[in-house]
Amino acid sequence: MSVSRGQRPAGPGIHLSWLLCCSALLSSAAGYVIVSSVSWAVTNEVDEELDSASTEEAMPALLEDSGSIWQRRFPASAHKEDAHLPPPAGTARARPSPAPPGMFSYRRESGRRLRPSTARFLAHVSAWGCLATVSAHEKIPGLPFGNCVPISDGPLNNSTGIPYFYVTPKDPVVANLMKNSMASLLLPESEGEFCRKNIVDPEDPRCARLTLTGQMTAVSPEEVEFAKQAMFSRHPVMRKWPRQYEWFFMKMRIEHIWLQKWYGGVADISREEYFKAVPRKA
Repeated sequence: MSVSRGQRPAGPGIHLSWLLCCSALLSSAAGYVIVSSVSWAVTNEVDEELDSASTEEAMPALLEDSGSIWQRRFPASAHKEDAHLPPPAGTARARPSPAPPGMFSYRRESGRRLRPSTARFLAHVSAWGCLATVSAHEKIPGLPFGNCVPISDGPLNNSTGIPYFYVTPKDPVVANLMKNSMASLLLPESEGEFCRKNIVDPEDPRCARLTLTGQMTAVSPEEVEFAKQAMFSRHPVMRKWPRQYEWFFMKMRIEHIWLQKWYGGVADISREEYFKAVPRKA
């Protein structure tokens, strides 16, 4: 290796100083792992202690707080295993390392017994949904065709779990139903305030969505009065819609109930569980 005149090659002392600096910077990160893809660290200090029974296998553990969607958790690997032991005799007690940052996460998927109540909750609080049908239009016969429609499963104090509709034959979706009465109704939790207040993207699986599949039928004359109460109490403006559009009431005879409220697929809820459940946000 040639060295220009007037320049001296870097001595071993410079290399050693560089290694010491890198070691000092990386030492503070020792003992930390990424616990979950749905958690993130914040810089505020933590004032709770890690449960001594926590293990790496049991993580990610949550310190439950039923009153909030946010949960604080602490990765077990973020704490030194011997941190609770006293220093060896004759040695100065080392300055305690700063507490690890808190980890915040959404609550975990609730038990199976709560899913029907969540489904009924979404059916009751939803003011609109996306109705998917099989197209009868000559240009796209047999293809999926959908539209957003106002719905109601009953007055605010009387949830039935059955979605009612106020529709016109001039709507392409209704024209499709005259040919094929089977349809699917999507009711997203994003329609309410829950996901928005908690900054959850509507496409995030933690923002629940309910899909009801069944046969669409016209409401019988005996049931029209209840359908009016259900729809007009939730959508008062409907009373003033132009009469010449031949509005009438329909409802869905539910055959299948699908609920997604967490990662990893949807839950298939039976009709018996669905109609027996009390609407409740789980």
